[in-house]
Amino acid sequence: MKVAIVQHDIVWAQPTENLRHLSQLLDRQSEADLYVLAETFTTGFMAKGNETTDISHGLTWLQQQAKEKDAAFAASIATKDEDGSLRNRLFFVRPDGTYDYYDKHHLFSYAGETDAYVAGQERVIVEWRGIRFLLQVCYDLRFPVFSRNCLDYDAVIYVANWPTPRIDVWQTLLKARALENQCFVIGVNRIGEDPACTYSGASAIIDAYGKTIAYCNDHEEGIAIGELNIAQLLRFREKFPVLQDADDFILKNQ
Repeated sequence: MKVAIVQHDIVWAQPTENLRHLSQLLDRQSEADLYVLAETFTTGFMAKGNETTDISHGLTWLQQQAKEKDAAFAASIATKDEDGSLRNRLFFVRPDGTYDYYDKHHLFSYAGETDAYVAGQERVIVEWRGIRFLLQVCYDLRFPVFSRNCLDYDAVIYVANWPTPRIDVWQTLLKARALENQCFVIGVNRIGEDPACTYSGASAIIDAYGKTIAYCNDHEEGIAIGELNIAQLLRFREKFPVLQDADDFILKNQ
């Protein structure tokens, strides 16, 4: 499977401009089976809430892109539920317009996200073209128990607005999650700046050996494509069955 990691800038609180810009960026891209964009890709990360939470344009755009490219799209949008609660929601959209979603579980209290958003409680895995993907958002990366592989997924997606001062943590933990879970890790981070932070990207796809198989240049917009070789992954797990030796207490907490 070919996965495209889309490293892009985000104009603060301007969904229409962000969708226009991303349409142009994607028009120059060759084919892939899955495209992954950054966290809150239509607005930027507004930890304390915002008024641009109408998901219709962003979700419709993802559905249109998925149909045109015959590929799945993964990206998060600040989403207001019918009951008025705000969610940081990662959508996984298929070419036929259907989608699954995951609500960010670990909210970033340091920036006040816990004051405005409601945390999701469900761990979500989706299957696409023979590969199982665990869906995660940004701060989730710091919590390995929640992402422990119970032999129920092959790859994990992290979409993020991860600031430059902590980029070494991002890069280190992406590799750690790949190694400990014997899986592919797809990490997509934005570039640019917002009123609070600057972002340098470091978007990457890591394999189960901890090797980088695709990478976007720091501080540059771009799209990189990595091949997920599922047959090779399964052979590695069979030869070196680390996941079968996992601690029982971790498995019970999933």
